[in-house]
Amino acid sequence: MSFRIRAAVDDDLQHLYEMAKLTGGGFTNLPPDRRALTAKLERSHAAFARTDGPVQDELFVLVLENVATKEVRGTCQIFTQVGQSYPFYSYRIGQLTQHSRELNRTFRADMLTLATDLEGASEVGGLFLHPGERAGGLGLLLARSRYLFIKMHRARFADRILAELRGVIDEAGGSPFWDGLAGRFFGMNFQDADQFNAINGHQFIADLMPKHPIYTAMLTESARAAIGLPHPSGRAAMRMLENEGFAFENYVDIFDGGPTMTARTDRVRTIAEARQSRIAAIDGGGGEQDLVATGHLADFRAAFGDVRDADDGIILARDCADVLAIGEGDTVLHVSRI
Repeated sequence: MSFRIRAAVDDDLQHLYEMAKLTGGGFTNLPPDRRALTAKLERSHAAFARTDGPVQDELFVLVLENVATKEVRGTCQIFTQVGQSYPFYSYRIGQLTQHSRELNRTFRADMLTLATDLEGASEVGGLFLHPGERAGGLGLLLARSRYLFIKMHRARFADRILAELRGVIDEAGGSPFWDGLAGRFFGMNFQDADQFNAINGHQFIADLMPKHPIYTAMLTESARAAIGLPHPSGRAAMRMLENEGFAFENYVDIFDGGPTMTARTDRVRTIAEARQSRIAAIDGGGGEQDLVATGHLADFRAAFGDVRDADDGIILARDCADVLAIGEGDTVLHVSRI
């Protein structure tokens, strides 16, 4: 396979912009705006350039590159600590129980409460794979390479990690959840609010959003039905997150109502199971297929490769070694693809 994950560079801007135009809306971390994408790349460059120090509010942007054609066909992002530059808002789903002695009835009402409970966590997001490449496990490579990067640079990340999944978007590009709740207070449609947020951040939420809990019974039926549901295109991503140990703990996105998944960083499956090995030999292949990563910070690279155990390390398939530009005696981090 000729695909590898690497750090994004300035020359990737056009590829990122073209992919952003294919997202279909509601994809805050990959806006179809050159200025916003350039700012992301600049922020990512600064994160890759910092070699030590404590956890800070940083962003790493990675891309999926076809080594043979030099085309970028996917991207993903890692935020080291959310909620530091501006509040990281979520809706927390809760329940209020009340009892009427006169009616002899108990009433339970679901409520949405604006919360910043997830501030300080790391976040994996911004994953997009070009529609022409959605085969062969490349989405899995994109997703899990982030966890290998985190393990290789563990001191740069928090002890809790989250992932926001895009919520339900209708055929016109609108959000039933937004229309039934936030849109009533902001006087703008979902597309405008989503674009504004992608470029300018969440502060306008703090300025205008009501701080008191919202009874879901007061929302439209379509808005209630969207709470906690991922976009159909995100169901596979949700399953991958669940396989990694992420769980839905009743937090949803304030824009489209999509689920926010959380996990303890060191308990994420890929992070917990990945092991470091020396390359004892390189040959034609065979054995178990692993995700294999090498390099530090901006030199990080990851790809699929056949791996077999040896007495003094592992035997790595030649095609993977070529894609990652590594050889005998080098050390890699690897984990089973299964």
